Amino acid sequence: MIHAVNSPAGANSPLDPPGTGPERKRDAARRRIVLAVNPAAAFGRHSLAGDEAERCLRAAGLDVVVLRRNSMEALQGAVGDALHAGTDALVVVGGDGMVHLGVNSLAGTGLPLGIVPVGTGNDVARMLGLPLQDVAGSCARVISALAGGGRVLDAGRITAGGRTTWFAGAVSAGFDAAVNERANSWRWPRGAFRYTLAMLRELGSFRAINYTVTADGVTSREGAMLISVANGQSIGGGMRIVPDAAPDDGLLDLFIVKPLSRPAFLAVFPKVFSGRHTSHPAVEIRRVRSVRLAAENVVAYADGERIGLLPLDIDVVPGALRVLA
Repeated sequence: MIHAVNSPAGANSPLDPPGTGPERKRDAARRRIVLAVNPAAAFGRHSLAGDEAERCLRAAGLDVVVLRRNSMEALQGAVGDALHAGTDALVVVGGDGMVHLGVNSLAGTGLPLGIVPVGTGNDVARMLGLPLQDVAGSCARVISALAGGGRVLDAGRITAGGRTTWFAGAVSAGFDAAVNERANSWRWPRGAFRYTLAMLRELGSFRAINYTVTADGVTSREGAMLISVANGQSIGGGMRIVPDAAPDDGLLDLFIVKPLSRPAFLAVFPKVFSGRHTSHPAVEIRRVRSVRLAAENVVAYADGERIGLLPLDIDVVPGALRVLA
């Protein structure tokens, strides 16, 4: 699990543009960028993306500090150290796991996050309309947005066991989380096919879960195949579970799929990719500010990263994140 890094003393508020704080008075033409690279993004198929991103950012006259580590935990620590040393932005190269690291490093600090999406899922980048698998195009968006300070978004906040974790996209605790759990336990196959195969295997044994859901203070018992609490529109590499969600409206979207037979679930599931599932009678979407999810032996994932077992308390923090998009 990745947890938020405290902002350095004197850091900007979320609504201050970058470069206005007392610790960042360097010439705008030589802004310092921390570039964090995940060499395992998309299972190594884009291992050179970090080098290309570095070249693009340096060519724009930026002072680039490149961070590469052998594990996400080590990379998170290195990013925290670099942010405390002073920078104008953090740019991550990878998929939603790297975005998750960036969000947990920057939420509430006012420093902006740039994304070079070369991972498998890229749901947060898709939410922001960034070019996928296009390093040069993504870097161009970062450079262009840096001049204006970027876009201010809400961030979701998870509290569990006395710890806080942030997310930009969605928290899931149901069928899709079970698919993630199964896929992550396999060493083979690699790539997106691993998740397709895990989904097919999970369908053979998955049953509806009994949840206790407290949404904005109102508690109910919910039998469901899938529950997500979303700030963005999609999960799982393009499943548009809440196609009308807005990441800057001060609200989260609670998405529930009621119990279905396996044939009925298989019939509605493909419609999620086009967003045509929302009229199905088993689908419920509610706008909320806070949610508590509880169930026995159910694991939750946030932006594709494992959070742990329920219960979780989730709320939205308006304007907590700035992105270069």
